[in-house]
Amino acid sequence: MRRKDREVTDFNTMLEIMRSCDCCRLGLADCGSVYIVPLNFGIYERDGKISLYFHCADKGRKIDLINSNGSVGFEMDTGHRLVKNEISCECTFMYRSIIGSADAVVVSDDEEKIFGLQRIMEHYGDTSSRDFSPAALEHVAVLRLDITDWSCKQHV
Repeated sequence: MRRKDREVTDFNTMLEIMRSCDCCRLGLADCGSVYIVPLNFGIYERDGKISLYFHCADKGRKIDLINSNGSVGFEMDTGHRLVKNEISCECTFMYRSIIGSADAVVVSDDEEKIFGLQRIMEHYGDTSSRDFSPAALEHVAVLRLDITDWSCKQHV
């Protein structure tokens, strides 16, 4: 990281920043190119390990790419604010961001699908218990990213 003065290394602070984000962008390898897709997500932290959950259609480019190569990159950011200055080149931008790598899998177990969907709802403020019909579970894909490496940076 070039700007070490902006690096965040405290795990709890990094997790707090992650929890304040509302969109996670996945970067997937696609035949020498990169496919980037923004998704809503849920977080599960246990013993210092983090998994992210996503939901999507059960067919399509994203699913095909994850099934062919489960190694993904991800990015999320929050706290955006322009700080103006009389001199244009001395304006700055406030932010908090996270980037990382993860191993991605398409969840097949209904119990884990429900767990992942609940983490997504919880991340966006809905902590009520929900029922998921077998028919709904059959037609939704739940992705789990197990984070292998991540870094965090902020300018606040």
